[in-house]
Parts: sequence; structure tokens; C-alpha cells
Amino acid sequence: MDMIWEGIVQAFVMIVTGDPEIFEITWLTLKVSGTATLISLLIGVPLGVTLAWTRFPGRKFLISLVNTAMGFPPVVVGLWVFLLLARNGPLGELELLYTPTAIVIAQSVIASPIVMGLTSAAIMQVDEKMRLQIRALGATRRQMLLLVIREARFSLIAAVIAGFGAVISEVGASMMVGGNIKGYSRVLTTATVMEVSKGNTEVAIGISVILMTLAYLVTLFLTMLQQREVKG
Repeated sequence: MDMIWEGIVQAFVMIVTGDPEIFEITWLTLKVSGTATLISLLIGVPLGVTLAWTRFPGRKFLISLVNTAMGFPPVVVGLWVFLLLARNGPLGELELLYTPTAIVIAQSVIASPIVMGLTSAAIMQVDEKMRLQIRALGATRRQMLLLVIREARFSLIAAVIAGFGAVISEVGASMMVGGNIKGYSRVLTTATVMEVSKGNTEVAIGISVILMTLAYLVTLFLTMLQQREVKG
């Protein structure tokens, strides 16, 4: 218990004293995870809507693949991204391995199936009677789609929360493709693992407290936006 308390105190000290390294790591964490979440939305929402809205051969099989991808271990994703970005890999010439960009790519791959799957489920859950009523009123297919998306917007915000939660807490892929380089590609999760391996448990607890606080604040903002939409 004393160790936990010392870790909480350590987190408070790092924040109050304005530890430049901690603030740099925290900002990079927010920037990387925020960018990955945005990319996953740009990929996952349109594909999720398309998957739910259209009918084509193999659709159920594709949905099962998306649902499976939602549970892919991050370290497996990290391995494949590593192989793609490695010097002798297909994208090795881009020299992205061990950079923040590589972490963004890996986290985007992790979050996209989550956003896609939850978006698809949200659209499919919209009452079929509502669709028939909209169609009966003479709405075009595009207008009907926009109204259905609006009806499912609360669940779509939940998809954003789930996607962000998955990437900001991820460590395996970030460590593998980012390299945990001090002052360049080190984020809060990889910094926590590093401090534990060095035996600095109190510092690791302090960093974990900062990570949980950051995740909570972002999730709180999204939750307030969601509840505001509900009240509206």
C-alpha cells in the first residue's frame, strides 16, 4: 500500500513541478493516440456504415472477419506492422520504423476494426420501421442514410470512446514499432514498462496514474458530448 501511495505522490510531484520529460511524453501520447483515433474514424465509420447498409455476397463472412479483428492482440498487429516497415519489408524505403508515425499506423490498425464493427452494429440496430417511414415520406437513399446515422449517433460516439481507449492503453505494438526512444517515440505506456523493468516501481505507478488521468479526461469529454446529444 505504501508503494502505491508513493506512486500517486510521485505523479503529483511530476505534474506540479512541470517535469519536462513527463509533459513531453504525455503530449506525444495524446497526439499519437488522438491521430490514430481520427484515422480509425475516417476508415472505420464509412466502411462500417457500408457494411451495415448494403447487401452483397459474403457480407456475413466479412462481418465475422471484422468482429474477429476487433479482438486481435495488439502485439500481433505490432509484429505485422513491424514486418511491413522493416528495412527489408515492403514499406522499408519509407524509413518509418521506430518513429511516432509507426506507432500511429499500428494504433490505427488496432482501432479501425473496433470502430468499424461498432459502427456497423449501431447502424443495424436502428429500427427497420423507422427506415420504412422515412422511405414512405419520399426521402432519397442518401437522405435516409443521413437520418439513420443521426439516429445512431450516440452509439457512434461510444465507438469513438472504445477506439480511443484501445489505442491509448496499448503497449505491445507501440514498443515494437516505436522503439521507446527517449525524447522521440516514448509514450506513457512504454515508459511505464521501462520503469518497471528498471525497478523504479514508484515512478512507474506515477506514470500510470498520469496515463489513467489522461484517458479519463478525454473519455469524460466524449461522454459529456454523448450525453449532451442525448439530452438534445
